Amino acid sequence: MRAITRCRRAWLAVAIVTLFAGCGKPLEPEVRPEQVMDFALLYERNCAGCHGIDGRQGAAQQLNDAVYLAIASDARIEQVVSRGVAGTSMLPFGKSSGGTLTDDQIRALVAGMRRHWEQPDRLSGVVLPAYSAEDAVGRGSAPGDSDRGQQAYATHCARCHGPGGRGGSAGSIVDEAFLALTSDQALRTTVITGHAHEGATGWRGYAPGRPMSPQEISDVVTWIGSHRGRHD
Repeated sequence: MRAITRCRRAWLAVAIVTLFAGCGKPLEPEVRPEQVMDFALLYERNCAGCHGIDGRQGAAQQLNDAVYLAIASDARIEQVVSRGVAGTSMLPFGKSSGGTLTDDQIRALVAGMRRHWEQPDRLSGVVLPAYSAEDAVGRGSAPGDSDRGQQAYATHCARCHGPGGRGGSAGSIVDEAFLALTSDQALRTTVITGHAHEGATGWRGYAPGRPMSPQEISDVVTWIGSHRGRHD
């Protein structure tokens, strides 16, 4: 019995020593998901899968883009992140819309994009197109017109996207599957910013020496969008 008691005491001593051996090393505080505010971590977990590592070369809009960040306000980007875009692959990320990010985290994402990727000096003196069709009308453009858009397409876009937009050296932009997954605003943003990693330089470079006018941008987007639901 005494041997058992001595054994128990020895095990108790070992347990106490083990317990207090770790007391000098503070435990890392647990960070709840909604408390994460680090831009790199937020972007990697929520955005990189579609928009690409470092905001480039993803399937969705390039976010590491000086033109995009110049034409889109914080409020616009925050709204898209929070509410998503209905009818497209851009899902809502804001908690108020069923997502996982708080308003503070969404603001941290947008602030991080600007801090790391905004390059205002590159666009010094450049007159930028309006971000949305509504903004363009507010600046004096007429609403987009499909007939005019077809003519503007022939001037600025057909060289790569082929006759009627059905594809050439670049892909089709009138394909139903493509149009079903994109919005008119996404089309407009792409027309303005282009895809630099694919050689599409944006509204200033489609036709050498002839940037697209604000009206032509609205018209081309209207013409492309008019192909939704067609079966020709």
